Amino acid sequence: MDNIETKKYTNARHALLRLLIIVFLIGLILSIMLAVTVGAVKIAFSDVYKIVIYNATHIKLGNFDFAVLLGDLDFVSRGTMYEIVWNVRMPRVMMGAIVGMLLAMCGVVMQATVQNPLADPYILGISSGASLGATFSIMIGASAVFTGTLAQMGTAFWAFAGALGSMALVMALANVGGGRITSAKLVLAGCVVGSLCGAFTNIIVYIGQDAENMKNVTYWLMGSMASARWNNLALPGICAVLGLLFFLTQMRTMNTLLLGDEAAITLGVDLSKWRKVYMVLTSLLSAVAVCTCGIVGFVGLMIPHIVRGFVGSDHRFLLPIASLTGGIFLIWTDVLARVIIQNSEIPIGVITSAIGAPIFVYMMIKKSYGFGGQDR
Repeated sequence: MDNIETKKYTNARHALLRLLIIVFLIGLILSIMLAVTVGAVKIAFSDVYKIVIYNATHIKLGNFDFAVLLGDLDFVSRGTMYEIVWNVRMPRVMMGAIVGMLLAMCGVVMQATVQNPLADPYILGISSGASLGATFSIMIGASAVFTGTLAQMGTAFWAFAGALGSMALVMALANVGGGRITSAKLVLAGCVVGSLCGAFTNIIVYIGQDAENMKNVTYWLMGSMASARWNNLALPGICAVLGLLFFLTQMRTMNTLLLGDEAAITLGVDLSKWRKVYMVLTSLLSAVAVCTCGIVGFVGLMIPHIVRGFVGSDHRFLLPIASLTGGIFLIWTDVLARVIIQNSEIPIGVITSAIGAPIFVYMMIKKSYGFGGQDR
């Protein structure tokens, strides 16, 4: 009888969590639409809706344009409102949603991989490597060291290269001494690489003489969505979709990782192989996020913590809900960064840190939850 009741409870809870995924998806869509209306110029939600639908349905079949079904579209030709909504705010809001989803998703996978609820995408020194690459590009200039195509690559490319380089170094250090890669080795290697990259970054900043470049480096290291354009949304957007689809197929393996090495080996799961796969993929995805908008801290650490507190550790529900929550969170964090000071913008990394630190401290003091079958 107890088994029947337990099964009914489990089925009801799973149904509720599936409904919650739908609710958060709707919340993400509404957040995108509402966030576009906020700014120095107030825009009605109905106008945002019409402009978005117009661009989504601007399809012609013969001489018939489906967009005419929306009625009066004179506002599109008037220019200013359309330009603000579609070419200024919408790419920025979409970038916030994509980067938030990437960071939260990587945080969930990273925490499962290293079996540590305090892990985030930057624990392996990825952010430090990206910072080194970006600082090198801005302060020294690639043209001072390289020639040809490499000299012409922008800050985003060198940030991406730095992130990948740091990831490769972490994997190499974790393999030193032979044996399988463990969570302890990965964390220690990440600390070493992070410290090393941070030291080189500080050296470059110290010897740099250009005050304007110093300002650019500082602003980039604090994170910003100001550079978002439609033409640079494709890469992070595709990576977010493909990454989420892949990890959704890895639910059983990630749940098994939480049981520990001995239990996973007993179940026939090759932990060493999957740790390498997950580390490489999360490093790549984190590198894409970092090179797109700079360093945005605490999202990959804080969002999985919060979501796990009311969803649990089952990755079938934790991963999609945390990803959607990360997108929603970063959208509204960017809105706050834009409007908190009139005619100015605060770097988004400052806002996420200011929000994340006290929440994290509160959670450590007041909350306890299951992680891998036990409270930690």
